Amino acid sequence: MLKDRYGNDISTASTAARDAYLAGVDSLMSATPGMDAHFQKSVEADDGFALGHISLARSKQLLGRGHEAKVPRARALELAATGTPREQSQIAIFDKILTGQANAALDAIHVHMKEWPRDAMALAPATSVFGLIGFSGRVGREVEQLAMIAPFEKHFGDDWWYRTQLAFAQIELGKLDEALPNIEGALKAYPKSAHGAHIRGHLFYEMGERATGLAFLTEWMKDYPREGLMHVHNHWHRALWSMETGRHEQAWNIYETALKPSAAWGPQVNVATDGPAFLLRAEMAGQPRRTDLWQELGDYATKWFGKPGLSFVDMHTVLAYAMAGDAEKLKGFMDNPRGAAGDMVPPMARGFDAFAKGDWKTAEAELEPLLDTHERLGGSRAQRDLLEYTVAAAKLHGRGSAAAREMMTRRRPQNARNGGFPLAGL
Repeated sequence: MLKDRYGNDISTASTAARDAYLAGVDSLMSATPGMDAHFQKSVEADDGFALGHISLARSKQLLGRGHEAKVPRARALELAATGTPREQSQIAIFDKILTGQANAALDAIHVHMKEWPRDAMALAPATSVFGLIGFSGRVGREVEQLAMIAPFEKHFGDDWWYRTQLAFAQIELGKLDEALPNIEGALKAYPKSAHGAHIRGHLFYEMGERATGLAFLTEWMKDYPREGLMHVHNHWHRALWSMETGRHEQAWNIYETALKPSAAWGPQVNVATDGPAFLLRAEMAGQPRRTDLWQELGDYATKWFGKPGLSFVDMHTVLAYAMAGDAEKLKGFMDNPRGAAGDMVPPMARGFDAFAKGDWKTAEAELEPLLDTHERLGGSRAQRDLLEYTVAAAKLHGRGSAAAREMMTRRRPQNARNGGFPLAGL
């Protein structure tokens, strides 16, 4: 029987199907363009290859084209019984993910990995800050994330995908010295991994090395195609660093050509979150408010995420509504919170609304109590700094630089040691 890159049996007799499947897996794991095309070629070479069909469905979901996942998902379920026990289990996991059963999927992954500890595709949905643990809404989920990944080191060794995910989990817990050799080793083994470049960028961010991070990611992104999964988000990092290092024109150019909804290509979750996060940081850095851009982001959020449910996205949606002055839509999120961290959405909405109106005292009062548990929202620490910096900016405007500096030095000491904070006047 043919095998995948990790030595797992796969139930196709077609080497063409196997090779296309392996290319799809590597593309998915590295966020290089074409993962769905590779899986499509795999099932075209062997229409009876169930794992190829479910992987195609999963790739469509990751690309933000979930409506295109229905046909390959149905075909995979139809063929599931023809696969190995491992493949049947993996198909069941992906089916749960595709149908919104996050907790059941995570439970199934735990069981699956005890039996097949080198099944990277099955483990992958439980990794990263956008994964099943990342969006679980639980306090302590960063510790849980590392605890999920670390035991598999003995099974994956120096595998580049594994080292990439291990490094990210370590970075999110502040274990920067441990993360450095892991992410550098991963990039050396697979330098074209956009996830690897992204996570190396996070290490620069956490170390406060803005100029170095900007130079690294700018060079790496030169040859990364626009249709790549990480095109929007890696440009978000570039835009932030450009703004924070005084390259304002460059930062706005990145926003206009890669981040704003009318120009961006990428999964909707990135477009809906990275745009608001950049515009707020730009304003905090001293740039004038652009209500037209906020309105564009609010309209995009309404189109794709008009109902609350994914708390990390909801944070950015209520920010866009508040800054655009859309009180009616903002009220809808305050009155009907949903999702794993839905209880955090109303105070965020009230806090951002107060911030937008210059009511610094209310903004601080609503948002500061959320800081100690904002990991529940999901996303990275770099992304959730949106809340940290909003509170700091409210303190700065309302109570002066000493109050803001005390807070940020306490909560973000690395930035205090490496060039200060990206807030005008601080």
